[in-house]
Amino acid sequence: MRKFKLSLIIAFFGMVTLAGAQSVSYSIKGGLNMSNFYADDLDDKDMKVGFHVGIGADFEFAPNIALQTGLFYSTKGAEYLSKDDGDPIDVNVSANYLQLPIHVAYKIDVTPGTKVVLHAGPYIAYGIGGKAKAGTLEMDTFKDDAMLDVFNGLKPFDAGLGLGVGAEFGPILVDIGWDMGLTNLARSSNVDVKNQNAYISLGYKF
Repeated sequence: MRKFKLSLIIAFFGMVTLAGAQSVSYSIKGGLNMSNFYADDLDDKDMKVGFHVGIGADFEFAPNIALQTGLFYSTKGAEYLSKDDGDPIDVNVSANYLQLPIHVAYKIDVTPGTKVVLHAGPYIAYGIGGKAKAGTLEMDTFKDDAMLDVFNGLKPFDAGLGLGVGAEFGPILVDIGWDMGLTNLARSSNVDVKNQNAYISLGYKF
């Protein structure tokens, strides 16, 4: 129920803001993900390299203030060492999401045609695939199935907050950002695992 309410709040916030938009532009974006889990009981966590690609939308509703959203295919995950079974076991999790960010952006004019963009806001995402490996065993990332008690699958729904800084060089877009998950993804009741992801993105506005 909490997840449903959060989704409704984000959607309502977006619709109210879009209703007052003065101009709209769209873009194609893609880039590099550097993701991980943050959790107290995971050892030797390593960054997982992935990517994102999708279509963005920019709704400007006041001078230099806009709502930025879109729909992106984003690959995340983590690599960590589990010691729950006695001997250490390497766990490698790949998680593929459809992600919808809703960020408020403030644009600073630097030169004609060039702007610095500061943005922040919530996101919601849903897992649509991926594989998890523990030692020599493999399973679907979002399947509820214990694997040597070191990985029980992830819940597909994710939500959190993001922030970033970018630049607009005419139609060319550059962005660096960070997403921090606020939703516990673990199916096990005694584990708290959340996503975190840094990204670098390039885009073209049309």
